[in-house]
Amino acid sequence: MIKRVQFVKFKQFNQATFDFRPSNVTFLAGGNNSGKSSILHGLAVWEFCKIASLMERGEDAFLAVAEGRQGFGLGDDEFSPINLPSLKHLWTNLKTAKGEADPDGYTLKIRCEWDGTNEEKHLEFALSLANDRLFIKPTSSNLQAGDPVPTAALLPPFAGISAREARIVGALRRRRIGEGLAGAVLRNLLLDMYQANLRERERLRAGKSKISDNDLKRLRENDPWELLQEALRRTFSAELIIGDFREEYHSYINVQVSKGEVEGYKLTRWSKYNPKDLMVEGSGFLQWLSVFTLATADDVDVLLLDEPDAHLHPTLQSQMVEQLESLATRKNKQVLLATHSSEILKTVAHEKIFQVRRQGSGYLRDDRQKVGLLAGIGSDYAPKLDRIRNTKRLLFIEGSSDIAILKKFAEITGIEWHESWVPWQTTAPHKERGHVFRAISDEVPNLVAFSLRDRDDETFETVGPDLEEKGYKPTPNFHVRKWRRRYIEGYLILPRALSKAAGETEEGIVSRLRDDFGIAIGESFKQSEAPSAILDMRAKEILRAFDVSSAEVASHFTADEVCEDIVTILKQLDSSAG
Repeated sequence: MIKRVQFVKFKQFNQATFDFRPSNVTFLAGGNNSGKSSILHGLAVWEFCKIASLMERGEDAFLAVAEGRQGFGLGDDEFSPINLPSLKHLWTNLKTAKGEADPDGYTLKIRCEWDGTNEEKHLEFALSLANDRLFIKPTSSNLQAGDPVPTAALLPPFAGISAREARIVGALRRRRIGEGLAGAVLRNLLLDMYQANLRERERLRAGKSKISDNDLKRLRENDPWELLQEALRRTFSAELIIGDFREEYHSYINVQVSKGEVEGYKLTRWSKYNPKDLMVEGSGFLQWLSVFTLATADDVDVLLLDEPDAHLHPTLQSQMVEQLESLATRKNKQVLLATHSSEILKTVAHEKIFQVRRQGSGYLRDDRQKVGLLAGIGSDYAPKLDRIRNTKRLLFIEGSSDIAILKKFAEITGIEWHESWVPWQTTAPHKERGHVFRAISDEVPNLVAFSLRDRDDETFETVGPDLEEKGYKPTPNFHVRKWRRRYIEGYLILPRALSKAAGETEEGIVSRLRDDFGIAIGESFKQSEAPSAILDMRAKEILRAFDVSSAEVASHFTADEVCEDIVTILKQLDSSAG
């Protein structure tokens, strides 16, 4: 398994090293443009260099004895691992020119390291570009004849399937996958697996009428085609049917899907069900099939899966991960899986998640780091985070109308409202918000945050004099506050303001509050220590009953009617705005 990858001037990695654990599945996660796909692309380019070297220079092309040899050139039309506008896009900032440190022009380098039989092995390729011609040579290797070298295969999100797929050679298959058209070669891959299975069955039969039970058991547990069919039966109650194919006669590969009842290794087709061509199956089925076709193949050691969860329902995403982990362990494969799926990242163990980010990449140390990761921290494309970097002020709120209420009350009371407070809406508890705060603080020094949440069904005794939450361990610059009333809307149920917003008489509002909700609003309404009936009233239901918005009611308050708790929070936000 590959344990370390080093890049020099490859795409956004001017110089970068990534250390991977020898686990079967590693989940690459991070913001957009963080480099997840580039890591996979770099490994795909390394694999291409390895294959091209074998084809051009023979079996000893990248052994230790090959160091110092001249490189060989390829035309841009022969480069197939990934799709690029031009080959110069392989280089960081498109700069391919040689410098003092690399006078021969081989400026881009990709190095992989893995554990060999007795010692750590490594193989490094360097690339040069001249007149749209790509030159490749091994620049560092300790490989000896017979040393196994990992074989990597990249699979982008599924696309490109057609009704007619002809038999194509390996180089063209790699090009199609590199172009993001894995569907264009899926039937070829399935046919290869099926024909290999037929040959193995014939070998095991060896002239007998049937395969022995022990041989059949081993075949079903290890053969790629058998494993794929079993996974299809278990997941989709389906099997693949490969049509006859003779290269001298057939032009296209026929693959159909049959569905029915599954019992053990047997699928009984549903009554009156006619098998359908592979192409008409849903995108989720085809995405899953392309992933597991590659995962079960015996000739791949390292699977590079770029967002394999695309098109999959959340339930199927989790199931796919479980099956991949089981299959990778059974077949001793390494899987590097790049994903944005919160469904996947929420369920997998933190030690399997490798966060790719500009300021230091690595495996998560604990579950708390998942919170910041799922919030998009580290992404180059996060406008909210960009604002926080500029203002260094963060305000956690629960409801979509909370900011509008606070702004209106600030205007009425004459307390300054600072737009530097960047709102972050979430129903998560203070503890989880604290994880987000700490994750953002790693990127934004001197960050200050307030976390406001409703009391809901918790007791009054959990709220302190300044609305701090009792029992919460203080964190520097992270101010935890809880409304003394059940909801922030509880500070809006003032008959005069309600009557203005609802277009009813104040007397009618008072009657409805008394008769429908058992609430009587008196002089103590604005006080922090109001009667328990006021503190605990279900204000959201009341506002819905009157069919008025929170902000609209707030706009009809006067300065001397605004509740003390609201004033307390507004003053705290004003003094901490910086």
